[in-house]
Amino acid sequence: MYWDADKGLFADTPDKESFSQHANTFAVLGGVVEGEEARQVMEKILREPTITQGSIYFKYYLHQAVAKAGLGNRYLELLDEWRAQLSRGLTTWAEQPEPSRSDCHAWGSSPNIELYRIVLGIDSDAPGFSKVRISPNLGELKEASGSIPHPKGQVTVKYSVDRKNQLKAEITLPAGVSGTLVWNGKETPLTGGEKNCVAL
Repeated sequence: MYWDADKGLFADTPDKESFSQHANTFAVLGGVVEGEEARQVMEKILREPTITQGSIYFKYYLHQAVAKAGLGNRYLELLDEWRAQLSRGLTTWAEQPEPSRSDCHAWGSSPNIELYRIVLGIDSDAPGFSKVRISPNLGELKEASGSIPHPKGQVTVKYSVDRKNQLKAEITLPAGVSGTLVWNGKETPLTGGEKNCVAL
């Protein structure tokens, strides 16, 4: 009812007079479109300035949909609003782009999560974080590292990418927690309680 085949996008209403990043983002997150079709939808809403754009808080959902559609390597390119805030001297995140009435809003702090979940790729893969899925989206980065707290300890990753786009990864999971590393479509099992050194 909402799909517009000519535009290749979901409309906001059945009369198909308005389109937004919002409707299309939720179509991807909700699994209404998947695979290559989801990728095409997300690419269109990222480059189409005439549709209603998501605000700072909504970018969290937009970025999750970007990653779900297989475009996670574009994430770092999508942080211009946050770069602009830093250039204005802000040390906390604004509610909305200029003019902003409030410069301290938690909903603008989604990069605090996304740098770990999307860029470093650390995410839960089972209830209670009993398994870990690590699927880095490094974009143009050649090196990245970090760690996050886990109910059983720390999940720590360190990556380097060579000129042939081959990844060297050092990943440490807490004891008793298994995981999977995903890079360029290839999955490698990870063992808890020890450093996993992987070259792909």
